[in-house]
Amino acid sequence: MKQVVSVSIGSSKRNHEATVEVMGEEFLLKRIGTDGDINKAIETIKNLDGKVDAIGLGGIDFYLFSKSKRYIIGDSRKFLNATKETPILDGSGLKNTLERRVIRQLQNQGIVNFKDQNVLLVCGMDRFGMADEIEKLTNNIVIGDIMFALGLSIPLHSLNSLDKVARAIAPIAIRLPFSVLYPTGKSQDNIVEKYGKYYAWADIIAGDYLMIKKHMPKSLLGKVIITNTTTKEDLEDLRNRGVKLLVTTTPELNGRSFGTNVMESMLVALAGKKSELTEEEYFDLLEKLNFQPRLLWLQK
Repeated sequence: MKQVVSVSIGSSKRNHEATVEVMGEEFLLKRIGTDGDINKAIETIKNLDGKVDAIGLGGIDFYLFSKSKRYIIGDSRKFLNATKETPILDGSGLKNTLERRVIRQLQNQGIVNFKDQNVLLVCGMDRFGMADEIEKLTNNIVIGDIMFALGLSIPLHSLNSLDKVARAIAPIAIRLPFSVLYPTGKSQDNIVEKYGKYYAWADIIAGDYLMIKKHMPKSLLGKVIITNTTTKEDLEDLRNRGVKLLVTTTPELNGRSFGTNVMESMLVALAGKKSELTEEEYFDLLEKLNFQPRLLWLQK
């Protein structure tokens, strides 16, 4: 049995494991949260090195992307150097392939019509593949990187605008503690209502779930949410807020969706590689596996 472990600086309350069979290979997938403790996460990764087939890095990315450049997050360098034998993946390879594929599927299959819909994308640099595909389908988009990562009420309306902002701000932002940019540990449980007019304006809200959750209002009546990792508690919360449709870009495994870092680590282990795959290799495997997004209609 192949083993894939995701080590996350996020909350341990979101821990989960599942055993699945993929292309004749049995996998144990497991998540370990360290409640915001970066040193504990690094030590856990070092202990796993050489003992499992692949390690996912959760709660933090190695990179942020804009149209013109890839930026390395300062805090993530500590994780890049934590393994010597086992490949460690942050999910960015799947964000740029699987999530592009999911947006196309939703449009082509008539599940979600992005055309003439208002879309709030909470962070484009975190999910550039998703952002790029959505922008091809609608001009009615608010990109919330400055709002949701930096706390400034400045909406962006195109990836060109995001690229210009990134060139000025990203070299400084990536040097900040990651907890400033993204909810980690216990802060993941806190919701501070903010930017309500953008949530209300949007027909579709897309991006990382914890960033969507960070400022979401009590009512999300009739909204479509396109995101990643969600728990049973998250589903119930979204149902109570009136969300119409929840789409997770990764499939359901034992009652919940795992993060892209787990799925990417599984694909790398399946391929028997020691590093991330090429874009072509990811697309090839995704076609063979026929991964389908999870669709949950939350209202009766």
